[in-house]
Amino acid sequence: MPLIQPNRQPGIAGDLLQIDKVVKRFGRGRNAVDHISFSAGLGVVGLLGPNGAGKSSLMRMLVGLMAPDSGGIGFDGMDPSAEEACFKACIGYLPQDFGLYPDVSALALLNHLAALKGIAGRRERTDQVEQLLRAVNLWEVRHQTLGGYSGGMRQRFGIAQALLGRPRLIVVDEPTAGLDPEERYRLLGLLASRRHEAVIVLSTHLVQDVAELCSRALILNDGRLLADAHPTQAPMALSGRVWRVEVEPEAVVQLAGLRVLHSRLAGGHVVAHCLAEVAPTTDASLVTPSLEDFYFATLLGADHVA
Repeated sequence: MPLIQPNRQPGIAGDLLQIDKVVKRFGRGRNAVDHISFSAGLGVVGLLGPNGAGKSSLMRMLVGLMAPDSGGIGFDGMDPSAEEACFKACIGYLPQDFGLYPDVSALALLNHLAALKGIAGRRERTDQVEQLLRAVNLWEVRHQTLGGYSGGMRQRFGIAQALLGRPRLIVVDEPTAGLDPEERYRLLGLLASRRHEAVIVLSTHLVQDVAELCSRALILNDGRLLADAHPTQAPMALSGRVWRVEVEPEAVVQLAGLRVLHSRLAGGHVVAHCLAEVAPTTDASLVTPSLEDFYFATLLGADHVA
């Protein structure tokens, strides 16, 4: 059974975001984004892929910061490059790296950004700024200058500014980076609360974030879209073929020759998930496949796992 699922094609009724054969090249090397097509309606779409997969380049094109070399991008009938003012009024964006004014308080800067976003009414602006600062757990430190914020606090401020104006397209790149577990769940809950009113595109290295929050997982590598999958249904394609193998750290050489999907230390042992039709070792145990297993199997290539 192949892992790669058919991509949803642009133009499906109810889909606000439409990406059609988008290509982005840098220099004379390979395509950073290589003929990617998908469409999405209200809800949360997760982008998964290793460094260099093309996720950030794709997201910059989604918000109009970079134009594709070929192909098309549209949101609710708008072209990001041709209708800049109208388009930018309905988006919220959190890039992976963003700068802040260190000598300005969170309250003052968020109010300023709200005004720039077109929230003209003072009462509406005040209410929305307070609501967001409370939602990201920064209300108690709202008068503190941003230069004194920790990395996690700055990340939470970035999330708040991305949600100003109740945008209809929310694009967030590694939003849970630097957050402790409690704040991570707070953020995921906040994004989940917007899923019925916005198209949310979430890029992350954390497969667990996609498994918990998203209704779709798009797996990218080398600029190509390898799979458009349902986070809970897709792993079932691996049923009966994912095995748990545990070895001592000094005996990790025993994993050589096995088709290892991923491995980690647990309780002082190396625990690996391996892909095989039959038990790869005498003490291997069959496990229920997860989205993480599906993700790594997809990166291996469908020809290895069909």
